[in-house]
This record gives sequence, C-alpha cells and structure tokens, in this order.
Amino acid sequence: MKNYSTYNQLPIPSHFDSGMTARVWKVAYQEITKQAQEWVQMHQIKPASEDKVKIALVAVDVQNSFCLPEFELFVGGHSGTGAIEDTTRLCEFIYRNLSVITQIIATLDTHTAMQIFHPIFLIDEDGRNPPPMTLISSEDLQSDKWSFNPEIASSLGIDPDYGQKHVLHYAKQLKHRGKYDLTIWPYHVMQGSIGNALVASFEEALFFHTVARLSQVDFIVKGDHPLTESYSAIGPEVLQDVQGVTIAQKQKKLLQKVIEFDVIIIAGQAKSHCVAWTVDDLLDMILDHDESLTGKIYLLKDCASPVVVPGVVDFSEQADAAYQRFADSGIHIVKSTDPISQWPDIPEYADK
Repeated sequence: MKNYSTYNQLPIPSHFDSGMTARVWKVAYQEITKQAQEWVQMHQIKPASEDKVKIALVAVDVQNSFCLPEFELFVGGHSGTGAIEDTTRLCEFIYRNLSVITQIIATLDTHTAMQIFHPIFLIDEDGRNPPPMTLISSEDLQSDKWSFNPEIASSLGIDPDYGQKHVLHYAKQLKHRGKYDLTIWPYHVMQGSIGNALVASFEEALFFHTVARLSQVDFIVKGDHPLTESYSAIGPEVLQDVQGVTIAQKQKKLLQKVIEFDVIIIAGQAKSHCVAWTVDDLLDMILDHDESLTGKIYLLKDCASPVVVPGVVDFSEQADAAYQRFADSGIHIVKSTDPISQWPDIPEYADK
C-alpha cells in the first residue's frame, strides 16, 4: 500500500486574505519571516533539501499586468474575473502544499516600449499606430496596410529597410509555424513598472515558502528582445531574422527541472498564450529527450484562464485545444483544490 502521509495538506495561514488578491500592496517581509518560522515550528516542516520526492511549481507570469483588472492586459477569461480567482487558488495551493513543494520557479514577462508587438513598432500610410488587439498578417504587411515605423529604427540600432523586411519575415514565420498572427498588445509589463511586478498576494506566498522551506525562488525573465515575441518561458516565437542571423535562443532550464524533479506543476497566465506556449515548447524538448518524462508534468486547470476580450478576441477554443493536446501526450490535467495524493501517477513517498 502506498504511503502518502507526507502529502497531507496544511491549513492556510491566517495572514492570507483572499480579498487582497486583486490589490497592489507592500509585502511586510519581516513580519512574514517571523510568521513563516513560527509556521515551521508549529507544523514541523522540514527544509526543502530533505525532500524525498522533489516537486517544482512553475508559475507563469503571475504579474499585475495580467492579473489585476485595472492593468493593461487583465486575463478575465469568460467569468470576467478569471486571473483573480486563479491567483487566489494558486496562493492557497502553495500554502496547503507548502511542506511538499520543493522549489517555485516564477517567470516574469518583461517588455520595453519599442518591441514588435507594441503599437509604436508599426504605422499605417497616415503614420498612425495600430490599436491594441490588432491582428497583423503577412498579407497586411505585403499590402502596406501596416509597415515598420522607420522613426524608431535608430533607437533600436537597425536601419528602416531591415526593420520592414524583418517584420514581414516575422509574420510569415508565425504563419508557417502555425502560430497566432502578430498581435499588437497594449503596452504591458513594462520593465521597472508596477505592472511588471508579481501580484502582491502571490509574492507574499513565494516569500513565505522561501523562508519556511529554505528554498530560493528561481526567476526566469523573458520577453525583452525587441524583434520577437516570447510567450514561452523556453524561448521566443522566432529565433532568426530575415537574414538568417540568430537573434535569440531557446533555453533548457525548464527541461533540466523536469529531469531533476519528480513532479513539475504548471500554472499561471494566460492559458491560451504564455502557459500554452511554454508547455508546448517544453513538450517538444521532452519528446526529443525522453518521452516518458511527460508523466511528470501536471497542469493546474483551475489556475489559468484564456485571453478573452468581449467583442474583440476570444482564445478559449485555442486554449482548450492546447490542453487537450497536452493531455493526449501524457501530461496530467488536475485541479489545485484536489489533494496531491489523489492526482494520477504521483510518486510514492515512503515517510521514514
């Protein structure tokens, strides 16, 4: 008989207030340190270095720009409050499973103004920038409906002709690889901004976990290259420019985590974009390395929502199709509210 005693859930600490998930506030680090250390004594929580089964939680882009309604790219999903509910459940999941989550990996989407997916990058024949949520195809660029903005070329260290050729090449590559058309997003997660910061309730949960388990959060910064999108935490959408020169590379950190850890749990925003593409890239790497590793991955289906802008765009169908594809590959789709011990194929943890 399997012994799952180590997977027993903890209560949620009294400092956590689910009503604060949708707000910006300052984490009281010293107070949280004291509470976390008291929590360790109260529940006899061991350091992460002693874990017999190593579990990693990958939290994708749990940042203000995506998770708070007053920010630029709030992921409301169909409920209109999706990312708030997702983040609340994710925080509760961390607290309940604090004693078995070995490490947390948090990705940080990080942008500057002059990037290929922001309005300033393109203009129409009258010099106007495309409005946010405009989808731009290679046909739009070939017909000069939209063109590279030559006035930003010097700031990017390129010449206008190269900029125009690259954006057309870029759109063609997206189409060729079965990706979404080039999407013009509102300016979001701007480097150094409040929007770039982690949601305060989530940051507090990460800090509490760090102190309680003596396990440092591993941050992955992505999305800062001006000439390509980077939905995935593994690598950009397009890796080479129009001249065939490598402009970015995929990184193998998450694949290494899959190899080193027994369980990899993934959640975050948005289900249809950064989460889906991260898992998609990770799955490709796994299939090239060792197909059996797919069984280590668990997606929290109630801690991610698709991009839905009523009357404009709805990526729900694409998100659901991606998750079905992942499930078909052997990845587990689970709920954060279910005990980990009840998830399929969880490794036996002999508590000795």
